Amino acid sequence: MFAVYAAEPSPDDPIAALRVGERPEPEAADGWVTVRVRAASLNMHDLWTLRGVGIKPDRFPMILGCDGAGVLEDGTEVVLHSVIGDPKWTGEETLDPRRTLLTEKYPGTFADLVAVPARNVLPKPAGLSFAEAACMGTAWLTAYRMLFVKSGLRPGQTMLVQGASGGVSTALIALGRAAGMRVWVTGRTEDKRALATELGAHDTFESGARLPERVDAVFETVGKATWPHSMRAVRPGGAIIVSGATSGPDPSADLQRLFFLQLRVIGSTMGTRDELADLLTFCQAAGIRPQIGQQLPMTDAPTGFTAMLAGETAGKIVFTH
Repeated sequence: MFAVYAAEPSPDDPIAALRVGERPEPEAADGWVTVRVRAASLNMHDLWTLRGVGIKPDRFPMILGCDGAGVLEDGTEVVLHSVIGDPKWTGEETLDPRRTLLTEKYPGTFADLVAVPARNVLPKPAGLSFAEAACMGTAWLTAYRMLFVKSGLRPGQTMLVQGASGGVSTALIALGRAAGMRVWVTGRTEDKRALATELGAHDTFESGARLPERVDAVFETVGKATWPHSMRAVRPGGAIIVSGATSGPDPSADLQRLFFLQLRVIGSTMGTRDELADLLTFCQAAGIRPQIGQQLPMTDAPTGFTAMLAGETAGKIVFTH
């Protein structure tokens, strides 16, 4: 079958490991289903996989793609939940020490077919296209968990999103606005800030700019480049919710400010199947859709990967069949 895959780990030049070609079709184990992929969205996780981060060397070659949407053998239209856990685990699935994402142990969605546990498919809302639904399972689910499960924010409070144009950031803007928050956003360029305004941000600022007042919570996916600003931007007793570190994972902790102002730093990773179901319901009720910055045929995947590596995003990059 056709697939987009990582041939080998390539830490310094991830695009060099990217291949477009033929791979074996997946075999569905007991309790698993096969989905014919109609659309799949690109995530930073796919670039990390190309670099060899979070995947064992003997797992290569590995089909890329953490999330997507497609059709079951009986014609049912579905959205994929990409967190695959230990069947024996009974706790919250994101805390399962044996959990894995598609592309870490099991082949991903950038292919004609993908196999997943039966519980990892949810009905696709009729109001979402396959391309829109393909954005929900990773970036939008991550944003939903950060905002509604981890932050503790209430309608009317002020949230700051660091970075204006990535998949998680654009989701946070749309979800925060729909939930009644005052949404502020930083962006490196005028175009990125304009996109944030278009998506519903109440105000935008240059990266690192002094804000009119401190915010109730900061949403961090950037890491090293924005961390000092995040620490200065949040009010005493406020929270910084962190789900990524695309610019590097080694910021100065600024512990003195942390304890003196009694700040809360909260880690957040992906989300549960039930949270994905809630996200789909919320989006349908609120009438919001993901921002797709680039939609490409899957055969042209290298173009999308190159754009993400260069930071040239304006929402989600989606590949379609």
